[in-house]
Amino acid sequence: MTRPLRILGIETSCDETAASVVVRHENGQGEIVSDVVLSQLEEHSAFGGVVPEIAARAHVEALDGLIEEALSRAGIGLKDIDAVAATAGPGLIGGLLVGLMTGKAIARAAAKPLYAINHLEGHALTARLTDGIDFPYLMLLVSGGHTQLVLVKGVGDYERWGTTIDDALGEAFDKTAKLLGLPYPGGPAVEKAAASGDPTRFDLPRPLVGEARLDFSFSGLKTAVRQAATAIQPLTEQDIADICASFQRAISRTLKERIGRGLSRFRERYPGMQQPALVVAGGVAANQVIRTTLQDLCAEHRFRFIAPPLQLCTDNAAMIAWAGLERMAAGLAEDELSVAPRSRWPLDQAAAALIGSGKRGAKA
Repeated sequence: MTRPLRILGIETSCDETAASVVVRHENGQGEIVSDVVLSQLEEHSAFGGVVPEIAARAHVEALDGLIEEALSRAGIGLKDIDAVAATAGPGLIGGLLVGLMTGKAIARAAAKPLYAINHLEGHALTARLTDGIDFPYLMLLVSGGHTQLVLVKGVGDYERWGTTIDDALGEAFDKTAKLLGLPYPGGPAVEKAAASGDPTRFDLPRPLVGEARLDFSFSGLKTAVRQAATAIQPLTEQDIADICASFQRAISRTLKERIGRGLSRFRERYPGMQQPALVVAGGVAANQVIRTTLQDLCAEHRFRFIAPPLQLCTDNAAMIAWAGLERMAAGLAEDELSVAPRSRWPLDQAAAALIGSGKRGAKA
């Protein structure tokens, strides 16, 4: 590149409305110039989860103002950007439509290229924005909608090594919290309750532990939590704390075994790398017990542990903008304005679908 590239990013795949301006400098380093995120937590908390129609309407009401704010904080106008990047999937189709159509309108009106971004690619490439790491590396994505272990070989070049065969990890946290009468979102609520609990009181299962495959399963663990809670009703605060601590312990031990196998496999694939990296992204990465477990595991396997700042682990537009910049720098073609949003869009197109394969495509 002979000059910095500046891009506007738009993210509306679930329950955060976000806009961001990111710059990629001539040396390849990225800079987040502005990053604006509006959470819809209050709108959905009463329902114990995200309501797609409410989310889509909230995006419509907020997005134009957030884009104006992002541009204003960056001190630029639409004429000053080099391209527009908008999340095109996977996610809730209503929200995706709002963001992608807005991105198309801006690209057309300002005569700028459009990049329709895979939300998962945004997560996969964020560590290159924050830490400047080189390819290849492993990414563990743990969020409300996804649990995947992915080999990141290059921009647009991904190999899925493991995925959930039922619930995503964040979903398991949310459902466990709801079962125990804890507030939404479930991850922070379960972690807070677990702090005063006994993690050894309930011997909960660790699904798929010991299997050579690197996939995950959390549905059986969720069922075991329900059975444990039902057996001792009515629940006291200490009972809830003990169940949460035991649940968190089972999750951590499961991830340690599953990811440990993945780190060993990476070593076999790339034996000459001195200190490869494990990148952890997604809201569940904020859980301190899980984070400590993964940090210790990386130290044991001589891997570098990288977790972008929390605001870049959860849904945000800076990662979408950066993914667009990465695609521009790699010389990948811009998208036509006819591009359609996709509620299901696997990062690794060649990976066999394990769940949810139907008319809309593979879920994971």
